[in-house]
Amino acid sequence: METTQPGKVPSSPGPTPFAQTYFHGTKADLQPGHLIEAGYASNFGQRKQAKYIFLSGTLDAAIWGAELALGEGPQRIYLVEPTGPIENDPDLTDRKFPGNPTLSYRSTHPLKVLAEVTGWQGHPPEQVQAMQAALASLKEQGIDSLNDE
Repeated sequence: METTQPGKVPSSPGPTPFAQTYFHGTKADLQPGHLIEAGYASNFGQRKQAKYIFLSGTLDAAIWGAELALGEGPQRIYLVEPTGPIENDPDLTDRKFPGNPTLSYRSTHPLKVLAEVTGWQGHPPEQVQAMQAALASLKEQGIDSLNDE
């Protein structure tokens, strides 16, 4: 049995019938085979150069990613495959949801787009507005993302 350090996700030797499915929520228009890479303006916060790419093992967390992403264009969800190691996203797993029930991860390695997920339903507008207000409040308080460190 493979063991990992706390906060680390075990790497997989490749696809299996029981492999974890990963999603990425954004407003970017991508196609199967495209790589989502770090180093571009972030979809969130101050739009700094992104050090990480984010992915989730739950569709709900990816929907939040798409709904909260800055920029123009429709919200999109992609089925993605990590090309390297992934780790827990400390903004969610350390600050909001200890134990990572949202299955939220980050990586410095590209994510390969496998397909676009269609037919998903977003959160109610009032719930999205409440989340945006909460994030704006954190920003006003000077609480920054751990992902900018």
